[in-house]
Amino acid sequence: MELKSHKKIILVGDKVLIAADKETERTPHGLYLPPGVKEKDKVQAGYVVSIGPGHPIPNPQFMEQESWSTAQKEPVKYIPLQAEEGDYAVFMRDSAIEVEFENEKYLIVPHSAIMMLLRPGNLDELTR
Repeated sequence: MELKSHKKIILVGDKVLIAADKETERTPHGLYLPPGVKEKDKVQAGYVVSIGPGHPIPNPQFMEQESWSTAQKEPVKYIPLQAEEGDYAVFMRDSAIEVEFENEKYLIVPHSAIMMLLRPGNLDELTR
């Protein structure tokens, strides 16, 4: 899923932007569930739209320099996240924060709240 905008969402740290799966709002017979029923579920699922840079790695050189120093500082390095754009994520609903961006609702979820990822690809890769 791709954002249809000229604006760019930049996520901070280990945050993941997820578009909720609309198919889970209906029963297998096609009936739409009222909002109160779905709010009782502890887990939710959706498609990863964007991810943050990851977990920052502490830089000991940065700590040693004075704040007023004009010495060149190394850029921040990150441990990348496991989630990738296009993955189907199952996450803890209580950890999600709902945001609306250009009339679309998204969820911002910390990477630690994601329990499972389904990555599009070959079925043989899933069984390994």
